[in-house]
Amino acid sequence: MGSFSYWIEKLGDHYERKTGMRLFPGRLNVEMEEPYTLPARVTRLEGAEYGGSVSVNIVPCLIRSRASIADSIAGKRGFILRTDANEQGRGHHLKTIVEVATDVKLREHFHLCDGDVVEIETLEESE
Repeated sequence: MGSFSYWIEKLGDHYERKTGMRLFPGRLNVEMEEPYTLPARVTRLEGAEYGGSVSVNIVPCLIRSRASIADSIAGKRGFILRTDANEQGRGHHLKTIVEVATDVKLREHFHLCDGDVVEIETLEESE
């Protein structure tokens, strides 16, 4: 939808407080083979925290490209972001789509094109 750049500019401090990272104003949408469901423990940015109505679930992850997998590179730390509406199956994305945000433009970082394979590993919360 292309609106993350607007929201990250508006809510960047809130996301940074939740993630410890200044997020790049864009996400990488990844189509999964199976529907993705959030784990039981997630960090949340509640709409009430910023005076809005949309709450976002934040799941720490590592993302790797095919090349970094082959080279055994650890991957880039990032976050799966999913609104409550998307998690409930009534949002803008199917549950087979995950949106990954980090501090760099992932397409450039990994030299990705549409259809390239990436791997996403979710990380346990440390709270």
